[in-house]
Amino acid sequence: MPQPDNLLFRCPNVTTLPIESQKISQIRFTLNGEETDVSFAPYKTLLEVLREDLGHTGTKHGCELGECGACAVLLDGKPVLSCLVLALECGGKQVLTVEGLGEDGNLHPLQDAFADLGAAQCGYCTPAILVTAKALLDDNPHPSRDQIREAISGNLCRCTGYLQIFEAVEAAMLKIADQKSSVT
Repeated sequence: MPQPDNLLFRCPNVTTLPIESQKISQIRFTLNGEETDVSFAPYKTLLEVLREDLGHTGTKHGCELGECGACAVLLDGKPVLSCLVLALECGGKQVLTVEGLGEDGNLHPLQDAFADLGAAQCGYCTPAILVTAKALLDDNPHPSRDQIREAISGNLCRCTGYLQIFEAVEAAMLKIADQKSSVT
């Protein structure tokens, strides 16, 4: 029995819509402290909208299954895996990516500590670990090593062995505490 021809060749009248006409959904949310309006295809995840539609490529595309943690961002202050969140769910919410960590042109204490202590090797997991650690320190300014370990347990790192990461979070914790005590 002969095999059917490729369907594309048998359906010459099939056309695809231009990318711009597929962007039929729109939301407004706060991205790294700034009100942001974005149009996108309704099936897109927050990860896809951040990277493809808004150009925020610090959030990494890893497994797309919620297993590696490379795509973690803060959604209303809580770490989420942006590959598992539909962008449509983010209207009116606050999203923080690694690009929004620093203030006034200065690195966040976590970013400083990661650089100083060699906690970032290849760097692929680093943005997600940084925002996850920020959420931990915002919620618990003095976590134990076990609490740090638990907080970043969903972020896989293939390079560091985690010791430098734990040490960097602890160093940032001390720096943040010093900054707060010098302000008061």
